[in-house]
Amino acid sequence: MIHTPHALRPAVVRTRQLLPRRSDWAHLRPTKDLTAGVMVGLVALPLALGFGASSGMGATAGLVTAIVAGALAAIFGGSRVQVSGPTGAMTVVLLPIIATHGRDGVLVVGLFAGLILIGLAYSGAGRFIRYVPVPVVEGFTVGIAVIIALQQLPAALGVDVDAEKVLMLAARASRVWATDPQWTPLAIAAGVVGLILVLSRWVPLLPGSLVAVVIATVANLLLDWNATVIGHIPSHLPAPALPTVPWVDLDALILPAVAVAALAALESLLSATVADAMSVGQRHDSDRELAGQGVANLVVPLFGGIPATAAIARTAVNVRSGAASRLAAVTHALVLLAIVLVAARWVGEIPRAALAGVLIATAVQMVRVSSLLALLRSTRGDAAVLAITAAATIVFDLVSAVLIGLVVAGYFALRQTARSARLEEMPLDQGDHLEEERSLLDEHIVAYRLEGPLFFAAAHDFLLELADVARVRVVVLRMSRVSAIDATGAHVLADTISRLEQRRITVLLSGVQPHHEQVLRELGVYGRLAHERHLFTTTPEAIGHARLHASRIDHSPASDQQ
Repeated sequence: MIHTPHALRPAVVRTRQLLPRRSDWAHLRPTKDLTAGVMVGLVALPLALGFGASSGMGATAGLVTAIVAGALAAIFGGSRVQVSGPTGAMTVVLLPIIATHGRDGVLVVGLFAGLILIGLAYSGAGRFIRYVPVPVVEGFTVGIAVIIALQQLPAALGVDVDAEKVLMLAARASRVWATDPQWTPLAIAAGVVGLILVLSRWVPLLPGSLVAVVIATVANLLLDWNATVIGHIPSHLPAPALPTVPWVDLDALILPAVAVAALAALESLLSATVADAMSVGQRHDSDRELAGQGVANLVVPLFGGIPATAAIARTAVNVRSGAASRLAAVTHALVLLAIVLVAARWVGEIPRAALAGVLIATAVQMVRVSSLLALLRSTRGDAAVLAITAAATIVFDLVSAVLIGLVVAGYFALRQTARSARLEEMPLDQGDHLEEERSLLDEHIVAYRLEGPLFFAAAHDFLLELADVARVRVVVLRMSRVSAIDATGAHVLADTISRLEQRRITVLLSGVQPHHEQVLRELGVYGRLAHERHLFTTTPEAIGHARLHASRIDHSPASDQQ
């Protein structure tokens, strides 16, 4: 028997916690997983090609990334429904790296980023994602969408221009096109965008991007439009090889690697959180997700791929298609591999303008207008954080934008707390008596009093504990002493109510302050309640209704059979 030295035991234990385990496949549903995997693979094909091409590394690099990272992140990651590969946000970060350090520089950055992600996983950094406010995330998403759309203008207009900043790139492309208009690429791109948006609206289960790209490719071949195509796609994966970068250049690649790792961590954990909200009973492991992305980014550069991260759009398709386990994401990677082996020649005939249309449509779909308007209407602080983060994303870079957004959000949160802080004598109400609380618990009713500010830094810890209450039929949330609430606090409160209601625990709210109602209504808190009659002015009214509700459950036929 081999004994582990005492000093190494914590590292060994931590390694075991981050490695795949047999229980990862406990939710396996072969039919649903295979169907979902095929669907995601068809959706991912044009996206992988487009993001690979727009990164400057080529369409083949995008395919390699989707195949290798898609399989490894699924096996080693912390979410059973997450799908990984090349993303628009990552291509935005990679463009200046390839301009300065070349293709091998990007590959080395990917290797370094993988090591950093694994280090973050060992340190337990995954839990800090919960402190990123919702307006920062939404602003970051809007900024990325704008950048992706602007990056595609040269291909969509059929011109060849170059610029370091995306705003300058779009302006140059527009000027060159105006001097000698090329209508065929523009028609292809506009047709693909329109078809994808129409199909996603009216036939959401159909892989609209794939359908649009196939139609554009066939039309280009039959009508002899001579639109610029992707070109040669190898019918095999390249053999593993280490990138060659002079050691003197390695120091200059550290900061870009940190930026890539930060983006991969942020986007992957946000995507996993979205997947949790879409799937009943799904809870991701943040640190294992970081480790899985780290492993994927360590291996992908050896095959010539670009840094990868989880993809929110592909993950959403996976969940909506019925995925229940990691088999779906692995199947998506195998579908892409089969397409490379069987149809590489035809993939190379796809017009670049068609891929530009796919990415522009993706950028449009990234912006959820209803969520955006709700945040802009909620509070001035949330609106300002969203707008500043979006602008910083477009003008600077993604990591700087998130940091700026956090600073601005912190400023508004501290100002809100300072304004709401006051000292006044509060009379003791009947609900505070110990005997009363014991009586309620015997009736499977529990009342919680939320006190003080409910905003991004304080919302998660308390409310996520509340979502795990057991052996309770009715929860009364007493809101009269909540002094301040922002979009993130309201968002987490809505998620908590949804989790409780899904477990057939009725939630009642009492004492909501009039000046908090707009935020709670706009961000869906009231919509998560069973119905609006579960709102009460006072706590005694809420407790009275809770007792009636609990007694009905006790005398229902279902309870009699138990």
